[in-house]
Amino acid sequence: MSLTTILDYDFMRNAFLATTIVGIVAGAVGYFLVLRGETFAGHALAHVGFPGATGAVLLGLSPIAGLSLFTIIAGLGIGLLGNRANRDVAVGIVLTLSLGRGLLFLHFYTAYAAQATNVLFGNVLGIGGDTVLVMAALGAVSLIALLLIARPLLFASLQPELAEARGVPLGLVSTLFLVVVALSTVEAMQIVGVLLVFALMVAPAATAIRLTRRVATGIAASIALAVGIAWLSLVLAFLTDWPTSFWITALGGLAYFASSLRRR
Repeated sequence: MSLTTILDYDFMRNAFLATTIVGIVAGAVGYFLVLRGETFAGHALAHVGFPGATGAVLLGLSPIAGLSLFTIIAGLGIGLLGNRANRDVAVGIVLTLSLGRGLLFLHFYTAYAAQATNVLFGNVLGIGGDTVLVMAALGAVSLIALLLIARPLLFASLQPELAEARGVPLGLVSTLFLVVVALSTVEAMQIVGVLLVFALMVAPAATAIRLTRRVATGIAASIALAVGIAWLSLVLAFLTDWPTSFWITALGGLAYFASSLRRR
């Protein structure tokens, strides 16, 4: 198969649409996630999605519904249980509880081994048109919500003490942001799965922060890197028949490593 025929297939067109949506959302949300030093929270929310998806399938529901419900509840729980000082404790509690449920659901999930693999590692080439529409709706909600809280979120991220003194509700802003992160994580897991979601949520944003000085430029660079990495990964997967998730993780790590060398 040649590169010129890559868009002749419906599954490839759906894959490019899905990765574009996820790249835009993950790039924007991931920038604030890295800026606030809450990547561990994003990591926990990704793992929460696994018991959510497996539990939904066991009940005969859509995996996306389970992913969304569990990650949103976990985001609310992390935001409400922990302030900035003890956030890691709350994240650890939510993570361990979720992994325990995931182990239980996995015990009853052996008949759906292929679906479990897709949840863990993603399967962008298996995404249908209906799923793309769902992802577009989730992406629009995530971006609108992020835009609404962007100014107080940025203020609270860079100057938390001053923001609190000026009346910014830090707890509310943080909780709302974690809900946005939860929705973004649901989308990213459709591409790279539970175990590799960090590759698309964190690597482009961390690279952009290293290479830029202004917030607007950094967000734009993060989005461009996330979309570019996803597109290039699809092309390489098409040409080599290697998993798309592998290429996304490899290119994300390479971009971050290259930015480290340039900064030095």
